[in-house]
This record gives sequence, structure tokens and C-alpha cells, in this order.
Amino acid sequence: MLVKIIIVLTLTAIVGSLFSGLFFLAKDKTGSERTVKALTVRIGLSIILFILLMIGYYFGLIGHPHA
Repeated sequence: MLVKIIIVLTLTAIVGSLFSGLFFLAKDKTGSERTVKALTVRIGLSIILFILLMIGYYFGLIGHPHA
């Protein structure tokens, strides 16, 4: 159950970072790097989530969906 909560929280953070990048892209006309930073955070979170999923599968915390 803890693994599912971590996955959902990470996905929520990824979507939040994506929308903050969109907001900064649309509203920030000064040319600051907030959009790039927000999207960099999103990519980092996505990589972390992928690694956590692979580790969870390797250690048996995440099984086959039809097993």
C-alpha cells in the first residue's frame, strides 16, 4: 500500500510541475528561467519514478497486474 501512495504522490508532483511550467510559459514575459526549472524538475521526478518502479518490481513490491 505504501508503494502505491508513493507512486500516486510522485505522479501528482509530476503533473503539478508540468502545469507550473505551462503557467510560467504563458504568464512570464520577462524571459526568466522558471519554465526551464519547472520542466527540469518534471523530468527528474519522472526518472526517479521510473527507477523506483524498477526497484519495486525487482524486489517484488510490485507484481504482475494479471498474476
